[in-house]
Amino acid sequence: MATAPRSRSSFLGLLSLPERQAVLQALRTETVGGLILLAAAVVALVWANTPFSGAYEEIRDFHFGIPALGLDLSVGHWTADGLLTVFFLVAGIELKRELVVGELRTPATAALPVVAAVCGMAVPAALCAATAGIGGGSTNGWAVPMATDIAFALAVLAVISTHLPTALRAFLLTLAVVDDLGAILVIALFFTSDLNPAALAGAFAGLVAFHVLQRWRVTGWWWYLPLGTVIWALMYNGGIHATVAGVAMGLILRTTRDKGERASPGERTGHLLHPFSAGVCVPLFALFAAGVTISGDALTGVFTTPEPVGVILGLVAGKILGIFAGTCLAARFTRARLNPDLAWADVFGLATLAGIGFTVALLIGELAFPRGDAAEHVKAAVLIGSLTAALLAALFLRRRNSVYRRLWEEENLDENADGIPDVCRRAPGGAA
Repeated sequence: MATAPRSRSSFLGLLSLPERQAVLQALRTETVGGLILLAAAVVALVWANTPFSGAYEEIRDFHFGIPALGLDLSVGHWTADGLLTVFFLVAGIELKRELVVGELRTPATAALPVVAAVCGMAVPAALCAATAGIGGGSTNGWAVPMATDIAFALAVLAVISTHLPTALRAFLLTLAVVDDLGAILVIALFFTSDLNPAALAGAFAGLVAFHVLQRWRVTGWWWYLPLGTVIWALMYNGGIHATVAGVAMGLILRTTRDKGERASPGERTGHLLHPFSAGVCVPLFALFAAGVTISGDALTGVFTTPEPVGVILGLVAGKILGIFAGTCLAARFTRARLNPDLAWADVFGLATLAGIGFTVALLIGELAFPRGDAAEHVKAAVLIGSLTAALLAALFLRRRNSVYRRLWEEENLDENADGIPDVCRRAPGGAA
């Protein structure tokens, strides 16, 4: 007897209603935050290239804090080491949610986006390192083009007014979540210096206490805020970038609901901090990180120095090649069938959009090149590479906007006005 062919799973198909609602809520906040981020980046660029650039540098380099605790930092460092910890805390919560109840909870559904994300990190990093090495430059910035800035990408979508289907947006969000984890692992493993074992032991003990409080179902911000601050300070003084503390705490927070619980601690924390992270923390970091002097000599240095050229190639060509090829290979070997309403051109456009690597790319660039012309050139390369990726993605996605508009209208149709899209009520067999 001949065996029946193995069924093929659907890729970029309709999301379940709870997953759709969670994705839409996250994307709504990120889109607004991305528009604020764009405005902050423009302000930084304009400010740094006016006669008032001296004031910009004075504010960015102004130091304050508690020297006795090793926390006498500049404004720029407070935004990078302090405010971005909130950003990575939210990223950790989102990753935990994806692992527990989202797209990454089972190997079958996780394989494709994880492979695509890993290829989307590995290829840009390899291309950047190869370009810098062949050109005789430093390969310290190999990790700069690894991460996708989901807020910036969604802001670009808002500006070009594309009606991208929820499944494509969810796939982009999953890619960004996975490569945020990859970026923080790279920061923890490759950008550490002068390790302080005592401080790291204290940070680890604090994380254990954080976990115990979660296991004991202890609630109340007055427990977690002081403990989280101590963990952050100890991590910073331990020689590991302080943002690692944010991801660790996000992964510890419980994301499943107990019986009778309306929201888990992870959901409550994410709901509270996500707007603050997207609307305040990331834009302030961009304000003090994106202030690059634009001149003929500076631009010449960007396109004639191997390190920034590698960053640009990694963000534009590397992301497209890595994500698109990784997605095709993963779909081939997992027998995933592309949603018949979409085409591989849509995946290509999404891969292009993922080349926007603004926030985390700037952070890793600062760690790889702390000062000097190389630092300024790499920052400018991140801006140029992200802008190029945004323009190419707008070109590719706008060509398919009529298809996206039709799918968007279908998946949002609610004829009986019950708040649930009609398409979510229809199962393949016709049952509600």
